[in-house]
Amino acid sequence: MPELTRMPYKITFLAGTSIVIANMVGTGIFTSLGFQVLGIQSGFALLMLWLVGGLIALCGAVCYGELAAAMPRSGGEYHYLSQIYHPAMGFLSGWVSATVGFAAPTALAALALGTYAKSVWPGLHPEWLSVTVLLLLTLVHGTSTRAGSRLQVIITALKVAVLVVFIGAGMAIGEGQPLSFALDAAGWRALLSPAFAVSLVYVSYAYSGWNAAVYVTGEIENPKRNLSRILLAGTAVVLLLYVGLNYVFLRSTPLAGLKGQVEVGFVAATSLFGPVGGRLMGGVIAGLLVSTISSMVFAGPRIVQTMGEDIPALRFLAPKSRAGIPVRALALQTFITLLFIIKPKFQEVLVYAGFVLNLFTFLTVLGLFVLRWRQPNLPRPYRAWGYPFTPLIFLGLSGWTLAFILSEKPRESLYGLATLAVGAVVYFLTTRITAVQPVPRG
Repeated sequence: MPELTRMPYKITFLAGTSIVIANMVGTGIFTSLGFQVLGIQSGFALLMLWLVGGLIALCGAVCYGELAAAMPRSGGEYHYLSQIYHPAMGFLSGWVSATVGFAAPTALAALALGTYAKSVWPGLHPEWLSVTVLLLLTLVHGTSTRAGSRLQVIITALKVAVLVVFIGAGMAIGEGQPLSFALDAAGWRALLSPAFAVSLVYVSYAYSGWNAAVYVTGEIENPKRNLSRILLAGTAVVLLLYVGLNYVFLRSTPLAGLKGQVEVGFVAATSLFGPVGGRLMGGVIAGLLVSTISSMVFAGPRIVQTMGEDIPALRFLAPKSRAGIPVRALALQTFITLLFIIKPKFQEVLVYAGFVLNLFTFLTVLGLFVLRWRQPNLPRPYRAWGYPFTPLIFLGLSGWTLAFILSEKPRESLYGLATLAVGAVVYFLTTRITAVQPVPRG
């Protein structure tokens, strides 16, 4: 069959679930516990963070499943918010996805990979490794969707298998630390504290990616049927992995040894298996982060490409290659990611990214109510399970987290709001440029 007439490759259920799992299991789970224990010392409250975060992600996945089935087009929040509220709202969401939503997490995952690799090979330059891995994965995903999908399935399967083995080994040989996981008065106080709400930002960031498949809706095989299954299956697997991993981290390592540590997995593995085993696990975790970087390099450019189709001033980002790959959008995301890698402040970027991402997922789930009210007769092949309770749970917990970030982390919140302000200016300029373009004479 000639190349030009070959049907575009469609992402299968397995590949889509791999994209979701790989997007989620990355920087957050291997780095954020060290920041959480700075303000929380209750084993019960620390595990509840991951259960609550998983509940938020599952409720969000249920709601996104309905939106994606009703509006099956790639672009995620950009497409939904443009249709539900106003194109300006969609643009801001796409702007955030392009500048923060994918570029910042990809950079953080690449930096974490470098940090873990340096713990194994001290002479290694972590930033150079981060850049090299990013560019190689960009090359793979910029060449073939089929090759990129197969790579994603393989490395995600390896990631899940390694984590399951690590959890099993940690439970079998780990010596229990003097940390209670039972509910007590201290645990209740921790649950209601500002530290719990702020720590939920780190957890929400670790779970971010549960919506990754909606960015490639147009490339999924039978999206009206498969997309909701992909979102729920991927999120459920990650919830089980996260609770198991954090239980092992906390059970095997004194809290004092975890406080403020970025490479939590390396610290816990050293406690479990000794220095040699810890270094080996550090290298394995560095390899696992390749899957996370790969999935975000794959999904992110689809948003920018969809914006290019809709906004004339960004039309230069719309073209796809013969293989159906948005090469220009991919190049732009890679460039922005490199900027984040050059001079980051890890914790600030993590909270900053978490705040803006939570804001737009909040608005998107709120849009589920708006869409049902405005377009009750819109065909909905999949309806959100547990409606209206599932979206209300998501909105309540996410809104609580956002309020505490604004009060407890004002600088990072201002960074996020400043990003939105810049995006609003860009939207005004791009729409104005479009408005003043001369109308072709027919």
